[in-house]
Amino acid sequence: MAEERPATGTQFPASAESQKPRLKRAPEFPILEKKNWLIHLHYIRKDYEGCKAVIKEQLQETQGLCEYAIYVQALIFRLEGNIQESLELFQTCAVLSPQCADNLKQVARSLFLLGKHKAATEVYNEAAKLNQKDWEICHNLGVCYFYLKQFNKAQDQLHHALHLNRHDLTYIMLGKIHLLTGDLDKAIEIYKKAVEFSPENTELLTTLGLLYLQLGFYQKAFEHLGNALTYDPTNYKAILAAGSMMQTHGDFDVALTKYRVVACAVPESPPLWNNIGMCFFGKKKYVAAISCLKRANYLAPFDWKILYNLGLVHLTMQQYASAFYFLRAAINFQPKMGELYMLLAVALTNLEDTENAKRAYAEAVRLDKCNPLVNLNYAVLLYNQGEKRDSLAQYQEMEKKVSLLKDSSSLEFDSEMVEMAQKLGAALQVGEALVWTKPVKDPKSKHRTTTSKAASFQQPLGSNQALGQAMSSAATYRKIPSGIKPATLV
Repeated sequence: MAEERPATGTQFPASAESQKPRLKRAPEFPILEKKNWLIHLHYIRKDYEGCKAVIKEQLQETQGLCEYAIYVQALIFRLEGNIQESLELFQTCAVLSPQCADNLKQVARSLFLLGKHKAATEVYNEAAKLNQKDWEICHNLGVCYFYLKQFNKAQDQLHHALHLNRHDLTYIMLGKIHLLTGDLDKAIEIYKKAVEFSPENTELLTTLGLLYLQLGFYQKAFEHLGNALTYDPTNYKAILAAGSMMQTHGDFDVALTKYRVVACAVPESPPLWNNIGMCFFGKKKYVAAISCLKRANYLAPFDWKILYNLGLVHLTMQQYASAFYFLRAAINFQPKMGELYMLLAVALTNLEDTENAKRAYAEAVRLDKCNPLVNLNYAVLLYNQGEKRDSLAQYQEMEKKVSLLKDSSSLEFDSEMVEMAQKLGAALQVGEALVWTKPVKDPKSKHRTTTSKAASFQQPLGSNQALGQAMSSAATYRKIPSGIKPATLV
């Protein structure tokens, strides 16, 4: 048998690679941000349920340490109205990343939405230390100071925000502050700069037009409101303001045409139904006027202007008890307006409550230092009660006011008001040459007027009809027509 030979083989030297020790594989640590892209994708698609599912999974994997997932979940909670929960989550983000100004901004935003404006200002100030060139922080600080009624600080922050970056919202907020402080000139300047910066912003154009309308600059008002309607023909605020301008000049039919367009857009607008009602009042359709004003009062029961107009219309219709009811309600909301007390006194006079009428007139005289109609009606009441001395004092006070008004402006007084003053002057024997009497060219006609006056004093002055008509002209006297209530300024 053949012998078995041992197997021999060529032995090769080991390579250098095989001699190296194998590196151990690194352990897999959880990546905190590995699903951030998916969270962001669901969020921008507004798939909030899917977004919350991914966030829950991500937070479980990272043991609640994923800052972005917490941040987005807080944003979703805020959108759903859960402000307190969003605040707690944003505070968690601020703890995880204390040097991030965005987290502090969101904390302050949630505090602001909860009405904690003072706490919001403190957090915004902390955020401002981390980022001094963020216009949004300055703007929001200004808004917080605005609600705290610290208007000087609010103006400083808003001006600083405009210095960093110009935005429409900042201009609008700054204009609101000037309007609340009663500085219309500065408010107009701010809105003019805003319109120069953003000439196609219909809200800015409409607000500027309304300010000019309030000041009586009808040409400029019409120009800006027209520009607003050019960019947005359905802007109901601009249409409502344009209609009120036409209503001011007595174009009631054209104004009603404009209001018909507005009624399609905002059928539940209190200013709209107020203006429609006063258009019908101007056309002497009193029942329709009361119907529209009642609807406006239903939609805005605390608006004193609507109550004022309801009282005025009821006075004109000689429904004095209803007029008293609405005027008394208006005084509760606007206790510093003398004309309201004057109208209330007229209603009380016709309800034969003379003592309370005198008290109302006395309060009207105390509050209103410019309107001569208050003193005239008070003088008529005192004359009819036989108190000629007190009536003469009110008549002389009325003459002083008329003289001042004629020197300072070119107002044309209501003819009924002038006629009543002439009758009262003759009755009190203070002469017929009143400060507002216009020269009469025809002496014969003057003679006829005098005799008719003498005959008219057979009856007491200030009949119900005369007083009602005098009151209806009271609003137009001060160039604030009671039938015109422009859209609320923002």
